[in-house]
Amino acid sequence: MGALHQGHISLINASKAANRVTVCSIFINPAQFNNTADFNKYPITIEKDIAMLEDAGSDVLFLPSIIEMYPPDDPVLVYDLGYLENLLEGKYRPGHFQGVCRIVDKLLNAVMPDTLYIGQKDYQQCLVIKKMIALKNHPVHVEISETIRESDGLAMSSRNLRLDAAARKKAVLIIESLRKIKDTIKEGNFTSITSQAIEHLNQQNFKVDYVQIANATDLQPITVWDGKQKAVLLVAAFIEEVRLIDNLLLN
Repeated sequence: MGALHQGHISLINASKAANRVTVCSIFINPAQFNNTADFNKYPITIEKDIAMLEDAGSDVLFLPSIIEMYPPDDPVLVYDLGYLENLLEGKYRPGHFQGVCRIVDKLLNAVMPDTLYIGQKDYQQCLVIKKMIALKNHPVHVEISETIRESDGLAMSSRNLRLDAAARKKAVLIIESLRKIKDTIKEGNFTSITSQAIEHLNQQNFKVDYVQIANATDLQPITVWDGKQKAVLLVAAFIEEVRLIDNLLLN
């Protein structure tokens, strides 16, 4: 959706290393915003984005208009995402993933890539997109790249541009909280450990939507862990009016 950073460029690099032609699309998708104010405030830095893509060697930039992607007679498809649509991001942003699937479906039809490169920072979105691809039988392989972080650990995000200096400094507490859980977690019942993380962030003036430990394959919540099950820790929290998400694989 533009406002590119080195996390996006890492996807361009991964594609260029394995493919003859690399295409990047930039489209701020109104269908995935359940908050109009959030859509209106989304950072737009298209000239900088183009320069970054040129420097990275992206072969094609697909830069469609809203009317091109959503013409007046465009049918609104409904994607059967199951429970993935109603937990975590789906719970707090109703309709969000339908909008994501709608535009990614259209982008895949327009570009017809062999491989789609997406970032792990949007962990649930990665699973949703893979689900949509299976539903629509898109002949595309999905490569999920690890989250790229700032030097202090904050996950790179276009939304970071909206943070003032004080909020940007405090935002690093999100990943610090996740890393503390990862370093201290043990087998057994750990419901209290996520509650403690939420309380700590709230005390630091965050507004926490969730801190959740889930199965890394299907995002079903985990309350009792055997130490072997693949698990992921996910968080969403507001600092001032900016909503940030992050995740960390536990094993």
